[in-house]
Formats: sequence, structure tokens, C-alpha cells
Amino acid sequence: MNAPAGLAPGDFWVASGHHLCDRDAAGRIHATPDLWRAFCARPELVPPEEACPAERALHAALLAEPLRAVSPADLAALADPDARENFAVYLGFRDRVRAQPSLEAAWLALYREGVAGIPPIFLQMLTHLVARAALEGVEDSFTLRAAELFFRPQRAAIHQGALLLADQEVVDNRSADGGFGPLGQLLAEAGSPPREVELDVLSEENAALYRGRSDAHDLALDIAENRPGQHGLARALEAFIGHVIGERVAIRPVPVIEDRHWTWHVGLDAEATGIANDLWQGKKVKQARLARILWLGVLEFAEASRVLPRLAGKPVYLALAMDAAQLVRMKPQNLVTGLPLRPKQDGA
Repeated sequence: MNAPAGLAPGDFWVASGHHLCDRDAAGRIHATPDLWRAFCARPELVPPEEACPAERALHAALLAEPLRAVSPADLAALADPDARENFAVYLGFRDRVRAQPSLEAAWLALYREGVAGIPPIFLQMLTHLVARAALEGVEDSFTLRAAELFFRPQRAAIHQGALLLADQEVVDNRSADGGFGPLGQLLAEAGSPPREVELDVLSEENAALYRGRSDAHDLALDIAENRPGQHGLARALEAFIGHVIGERVAIRPVPVIEDRHWTWHVGLDAEATGIANDLWQGKKVKQARLARILWLGVLEFAEASRVLPRLAGKPVYLALAMDAAQLVRMKPQNLVTGLPLRPKQDGA
């Protein structure tokens, strides 16, 4: 196994912690003790001032030896029941991840076996890491920005022919003081007062700046038809599916579902899944709800033998939508069980 990669000029998503991982010859990433120290540094696990000595001792021990075994008696010694629960949840997550040969395999196993009880922040951190690994070597800034959707909720807006996605946390933070502005009004929560939000939109002119700003998540992405962002999302999905799920695919954006009798679709979020399911079942869907679909793609597999026999040669449609509050919460995990693949004989 190679040594952890250092921070290189032009690196991106440094906050993912990817430099705290080892990378093997196949490009898979592996947690180091330093990565687990970063998980232990989460506010949920850092003992507060009033914490008992046992809680402080356990946290210090995990920082010193992140892979150490923790017994039920160690947890029972913690005075605060919330602390006992938090540490138990973290240790369960750590041990499930460590049981797999790579972080990519762990991500797949968690979503195949169930993530009930795992804090969303841990799943977000893991998704951030595996998405970063999937995009290693990618130069296109639109692809990289589109891949932020895998682990960062977005706020959507249609503005002067653009279909903009902006990081929800950034928008909410910048709009906290109020104000007015056309983009801010569209990005504000439905029913809330207009708020001014000054955000740059990623373009050919500023694309070279993306890497230096990637951890700020402060560039909006235009995914309107035939814009670079629309194709960037397709490329990001191709890279993610190829690296994490292990399937070579080609994805092309489309304006509409071209086949009235389509046989398979994957909603990339809860809203898109619901809309696509209703359409597939022949239910009437109001135009206002249909308009929530922001992006459609057609996926084709490089290896036809990997597809379920009844779907061989047939397109798989992908859909992304915003909800009624104009929020986009992509769930890349929907690809894990949603793609029409034959089971692999040798596992993930």
C-alpha cells in the first residue's frame, strides 16, 4: 500500500481528508489512523467541559490509538447516556468500515446492508471521500463542481435562461442578513422574504479558479440544456459509477424521456424517484410537479453481459429533481440498488 498522498498544487476538496488516506495500485482508498482521528474530532464526540473523567479518558485514548478496541465496560463507565450512545454509534460505524477492504467497498456495503442508526454526517464524510477518489485525475471543473451534488445539498433556481444549483449551506449563510436581488430571490426558500446572495456562476472564464475555491463551495453551477454543467453532471456520474460501483457506463443528458414505454429508471433523489415512479405507473402528474425535474440522462453499460437479461439493449433513465422548497438532495446510493445489474459472483 502506498503512503498517504501529500497535498499537491491544484488539489481539490482538501477538506474531504483524502490526504489522510492510503491509495492502493487500483486507486482504492484506505483509512489511516489519522483519518479516524479526524472522525473523532467531530463535535459530537469531543467531550464538553462538564464531561466525566471516563469520557475524557476514552476520547483521549481514541485520539492516541484510533483503532483500539473499546469494551462494553468502557462505554458503561461514561456518566452521560448521550455520550455512551454517541461513542457506541461511532465505534459501530468505524468497525463496519474497517471490516471492508477499502472505503469504496465500505460505502457500498453500508448502503446494501442498511445505514439505520449511522449519523448522516458520517455518511456524508464517507461519500465525500469516495467521490474524491472517483474523480482523481479529472481536470474538468464542471465535472468536479457537479460532483459536489453527491455530498452537498443544493438550492435550485431558474434565472434568465440558466438552471442554477448553488450550495444550500453557502446560500443560507450568505442570505442570513436579508436584502434583495433577483438571484437571491430565486434561491431563497419558498415563501420566505427575498434575500440577496452574491455568488459567482462557474463559467469557462473562471473555471481555472475552481480548484482553489473548491472547499468553499461558493460557485453556482448552470445545468441548463447544452450548458457545460449539464454534461459535467453526466461525466461525474460516469466517474462515480465506474470507480465506486465498478461498472463502465456512458451517460448522455437528454431534455425529455424519449421512450413512452421505458423499462427502467433510477431517481437520483427522493423527489425524482417519486415523479418517475408515478409516470412509469401511468399516473397523472401535474405540470408544476413535472417542472421539478431538473436533469435527465440516458445510461448505457459498456458490458452488456452485466445487465439483467430482460433489459439488455434498453436504455436506463436517470432523473434529478428539486423538491417543493427548491432543494436538491442527491442520493448517489440510489445507484447501488437501482441499476439493473446482474449480481457479481465475487462480490462488490
